[in-house]
Amino acid sequence: MKKTIFLLTFLVNLGGFAALPQEKPVQERNEAVKKQNEKATAMNALIQQSQDAINAKNWQNAIGLLQQLIELDPTRWEFYSALGDAQLFLGKYDEAVENYEKGAHAAEGNAAADPNNTNSDPAKKKAGLAKMLTNEGNAYLKLHKNKEAIAAYSRAAEMVPNPGVAYFNICATLYNTGDVDGALVACDKAIAADPKKADAYFIKGSLLLAGSNVDKNGKVQAPPGTVEALNKYLELAPDGAHLSDVKAMLDYLGVRVETGNGNQKK
Repeated sequence: MKKTIFLLTFLVNLGGFAALPQEKPVQERNEAVKKQNEKATAMNALIQQSQDAINAKNWQNAIGLLQQLIELDPTRWEFYSALGDAQLFLGKYDEAVENYEKGAHAAEGNAAADPNNTNSDPAKKKAGLAKMLTNEGNAYLKLHKNKEAIAAYSRAAEMVPNPGVAYFNICATLYNTGDVDGALVACDKAIAADPKKADAYFIKGSLLLAGSNVDKNGKVQAPPGTVEALNKYLELAPDGAHLSDVKAMLDYLGVRVETGNGNQKK
């Protein structure tokens, strides 16, 4: 599955914390504000260093910096998301799953928007949560935990306006595990959400073709929708990675396929 990575794109506003009760002595309030601003300055420096490490794909360095950020503020879902991404790229799949889950809990647990943190916006949190769950599914696949991967992808599908990618991930996972019926359902959902998802048509056509039989005259009888799905793949991805496979399947079905020069072959 395609990996997605959340890039840190914000700084902490100095002096942007909630006002302290006025009954506090002035010196005590000033000292508290000073400490808060020092914390904000330290976080800003770590955020910039983390972003630089991510941009340089220095994942190990990024992990240490992000862990420091989480120690300073364990409520920020975006820190867990970026940490999980770095661990995913390094093949630390168990640790990535753990941090994606922590990030999901942080995103779901902080309902109030913080004017000093754009990532606390409900829409951004929802999109970030979908990315975390998608990458969590990817990590589970690497761990050969297909059931858990499908569960993560299913949660991601509920978070986005267009769940085409999430349903396709489910479709591909079920296809690879031999769950034909489940994969077909997921492929249809992926196609309904994104009718231009060429690979969904390829998997659907392949699954349907597997249910073909040969009649007494030696003619292959494919289930309804097989040829249509394979032709749709050719229409959407004329130079796609599965081009030769699709042409071979259509040829097996005795369907004329256009060649590269525009001619047809039987």
